[in-house]
Amino acid sequence: MDLFRPTAVVTGVLFLLTEVGAIAGAALYTPILSGADYITSAGADDTILLGALFELLLVIAAVGTAVALYPILKRQNEGVALAFVAARVLEAAVILVGILSLLSIVTLRRQFAGTPDADSATLSTIGSSLVALHDWTFLFGPNFALGAASLLLASLMYSSRLVPRAIAVLGLVGGVLVLISAIAVMFGVYEQMSNLGLVVALPVFAWELTLAVWLIVKGFRPVSILTAPAARTDVAAAAR
Repeated sequence: MDLFRPTAVVTGVLFLLTEVGAIAGAALYTPILSGADYITSAGADDTILLGALFELLLVIAAVGTAVALYPILKRQNEGVALAFVAARVLEAAVILVGILSLLSIVTLRRQFAGTPDADSATLSTIGSSLVALHDWTFLFGPNFALGAASLLLASLMYSSRLVPRAIAVLGLVGGVLVLISAIAVMFGVYEQMSNLGLVVALPVFAWELTLAVWLIVKGFRPVSILTAPAARTDVAAAAR
């Protein structure tokens, strides 16, 4: 089992980094997401750029979790494991689009800051459009794609018993709730960053945090999918 211990630790650290990147990014983006006229204001560009760096960390870490786990998860079900990788890559790609939309606002603000003949109304409209694009990427990335990825990973963890099934069940519940919440937000039942939306997102946050801590502290449980390939190799060698 020592062979898989580094993979468990690296995966756990990557999951923690996704949480740090997501929370820090959302907090640092407040000036641009809450300010309707950010593009024509004095701005807080350094804060936005730092938020973009944290979200870039989130993107790298999210894909990293899938890449690190794939060699192990494919032993349980290669198709589902590959689907998990695809869901994580899709989530990362959508988040990247959101990052670029906000960085475009920063570029336009810098370009037209202090320009006397700049059309403030037009710039505000462009800024609002780019913020709206970011909001939709937030819905489809860290909600729909994340929910799907959580369900896929949790189902693999549950069937393989790589971690305690209680942790896997938390992931299944969290994934379902995030998907339902995303649909509710899409149809205007409540706002994405409302208190209800944050409460519904707690289980999936708890799932990733609990999984990360378990992998770092305990590692993978000694289950058959980790030992079977080695056993088959020994048998083949003995037959020769």
